[in-house]
Amino acid sequence: MELSQYLEVFIEESKEHLQACNEHLLELEKDPENLQIVNEIFRAAHTLKGMSATMGYEDLASLTHQMENVLDAIRNKKIVFSPEILDVIFLAVDDLDAMVESIASGGDGKRNVEEVVEKLVQIEKGQLLNQRNTAKVEVAATAIEREPSRENQYDQFETTVLQQSADQGFFTYEINITLKSDCLLKAARVYMIFEALESLGEVVKSIPTVDELEEEKFDYDFMVTLISKEAANKIETSIMKVSEVDKVEVREFFATSYSGKQAEQSTTEMKELEEVQEETKNTPVTKEVAPIENKQSEKQTATKISNKTIRVNIERLDILMNLFEELVIDRGRLEQISSNLKDQELHETVERMSRVTGDLQNIILNMRMVPVETVFNRFPRMVRQLARDLNKKIDLQIVGAETELDRTVIDEIGDPLVHLIRNALDHGVETPEVRRANNKNEEGTVVLRAYHSGNHVFIELEDDGAGINKEKVLSKAINKGIVSKETAKTLTDSQIAELIFASGFSTADQISDISGRGVGLDVVKNTIESLGGSITIESEEGKGSLFSIQLPLTLSIISVMLVEIQAEKYAIPLSSIIETAIVNKKDVMHAHNQTVIDFRGKVVPLLFLKDIFDVPSTKEESDYYSVVIVRKGEKLAGLVVDGFIGQQEVVLKSLGAYLSSAYAISGATILGDGQVALIMDCNALIK
Repeated sequence: MELSQYLEVFIEESKEHLQACNEHLLELEKDPENLQIVNEIFRAAHTLKGMSATMGYEDLASLTHQMENVLDAIRNKKIVFSPEILDVIFLAVDDLDAMVESIASGGDGKRNVEEVVEKLVQIEKGQLLNQRNTAKVEVAATAIEREPSRENQYDQFETTVLQQSADQGFFTYEINITLKSDCLLKAARVYMIFEALESLGEVVKSIPTVDELEEEKFDYDFMVTLISKEAANKIETSIMKVSEVDKVEVREFFATSYSGKQAEQSTTEMKELEEVQEETKNTPVTKEVAPIENKQSEKQTATKISNKTIRVNIERLDILMNLFEELVIDRGRLEQISSNLKDQELHETVERMSRVTGDLQNIILNMRMVPVETVFNRFPRMVRQLARDLNKKIDLQIVGAETELDRTVIDEIGDPLVHLIRNALDHGVETPEVRRANNKNEEGTVVLRAYHSGNHVFIELEDDGAGINKEKVLSKAINKGIVSKETAKTLTDSQIAELIFASGFSTADQISDISGRGVGLDVVKNTIESLGGSITIESEEGKGSLFSIQLPLTLSIISVMLVEIQAEKYAIPLSSIIETAIVNKKDVMHAHNQTVIDFRGKVVPLLFLKDIFDVPSTKEESDYYSVVIVRKGEKLAGLVVDGFIGQQEVVLKSLGAYLSSAYAISGATILGDGQVALIMDCNALIK
C-alpha cells in the first residue's frame, strides 16, 4: 500500500486529535471527577495511535500507547487523577505535537521522549501520586504488575486486526527466524525473508521493528507475526529457501489467547465507536454518546452533528481565486464596453453576468473563510502555563470563536494575538495578593472576543487588570526619546496609551522570558496594519484595558472609490472613507503650517495628492476642491483629488518586490478599460 498519498490526511487528522486532547485536558482540570472526559481523551489518543502505527511512525505510536495506558488506568479507577499527572500528560501531548510537526515539515517524526515515557511508566506503576492516594496506588500497581508481560506484546489496534482476520478464515502465525552467525548482509536477508512472507500473506508486526531490522540493530534472530491462509509447513519451507537462514519456528496462535482483557476492551470500544458513528450518520439530530451522571457533563459530551465535508488543498483554492480575479477584471471590461455601446441586449446580458459572478464571488470568498477558533484554540493551554509561571489566577473566556476570516488573515493574526495575551497576563492582570488588596476577585478575567461588523471583523482582548499607568508610560517615552516634554503635555489619554506601540518601548522594570524586551506590541501594530487593519486601546487605570483589532474580511477583492488626479486614476479603499465633499477654496484655512478645513466642527488637515504622488499638471485649476475624508483610528484627513469616478470592486494586485517601498501605495488594479490604477494606503498617508 502506498502510504504517501494518505500523509496529508494523517497530518491534518493528527493535529485535530491532539487539539481535542488539549481541549479535553483543560476541561478535565476543571472537572477531575468526570470520567466521560477521560474517555474522550482516550478515544482521541487511541485513534492517533492506530493511525501512527498504520503509517509506520513507531515512535509516535509508542508514546501514544504509553499515554493511553495511563488514561486507561485513570478511567478504570486504578489511578487517582491529580494535577501532577495532568502536567505529564500535557508534556506527552507537546512531544506528540512536535513529532507531527516534524512529519509535516518532511522529517521522520522521531524525537527523544525517554524522560516523558519514564514519567508515564512511573504514573502507571503509581509512583508519582500524592501520599494520600498510596493505598489505592499500591492496589493498582500490583494489579498492573500481575498482568503477564505477553499481554502487552500486541496493542489493541493489532489485536483487533488479528481477530478480524481470524473471523475471515485467516491463520495467524508467530515466526521466530534465526540467521547464521557468519551472515554478513543481515538487512539484505531480512528484506528477502519479508519478500517471501508478503507473497504468502500480510506481516502485522515484527520484533524488533522493521526500521531496526533494516538498520541491522539486532543479533541474529527476530520474530514476525504473519496473517496467511497458507499452511505452517509451506511458510517454513519458503523462508528456509532464503540463503543464510539457520532456523525457522512457525507457531499458530489465536489473538484472544494472548490479549485477554485488552482484546475484549478493544472490541467493546470498536463496537461503541461504530454504534456512535452509525447514529450520527443516520440521524441529523445531535445525540448523546452515553447516559452519564450529571447534566453538565451531558451538555459537554453531546456528539457533534455529522457534516458532509471534503479536504481541499489550499493551493487549489488559491488557483481558483486567481482565476476568479481575472474574471472580475474581464467583468469590469465588459461593463465598460456595454456602457459605451449602449446596446440594450448586451447591457442585459452583462448585468446578468455581473449578478452571477457576484454570487460566485461570495461562494469563493466563503470557501476561503476559516473560523478564528483555529487560532483561538491554542490560547487556553498557553494561558494556563503562563498563569502558573507568573503565579497568577486567570480565567480565559473565548467569545465568538465561530466568527470567520479569510485564510490569509488567519495565517498572520496568530502571532500578534500571542503578544497581546502575554502582555495582558504579565502587565495587565495583577497577582492574587494585589487584587485582594484592591477589593478585586483573586482570579483575573481575560476575554478574547471576535465578531463581524460590516465588511470587517473585530477581535478584542479585554482584561480586568491594572490598566495602563499613563504617567509611567509618558515618563518612559520621554526617557527613550520617543516624545519630547513639550509634545507630551499636549497628548490625550488615548494618544499616551498608543505610545506602548512604539518600537523598543516597554514599561517592564526587568526583562523576563515573557516580556520586557520592548519587542512585541510594535510588531503587533505593524502586522495588523500590513493586513489593512487597525488597532486601538481603551484603558482605565485600576479597571483594565481593551485592545480592539479591526481587520478586513478579505484581502484579495476590495471595494474602492475611483478618483482622478489630473490625467491619472487612483483607488481609495471604501473601508477608510467617511464621506466625500466639495469644498470652496475660500473655506480653506491655514494653521501650524498646515492647510486645514472645518469639517463638521472638527479641524481636518488637507493632503494634496497631486503633490504627494508628483502627478504632472494637465488640467486647469477650479475654484473648488474635491475632497475625500478618510479616517485612521481617531485621526481624520482630507485627500484633495481632481474628480470622483465612482465606486467599484477591484482585484488587489501586489506591486512586487521592486516597488514594495512605494510610499502610500498598497497595490494596483486593472480597470475595465485596461488602465492600471494604483490603490492608496490611507494608513500611511495619515501620520
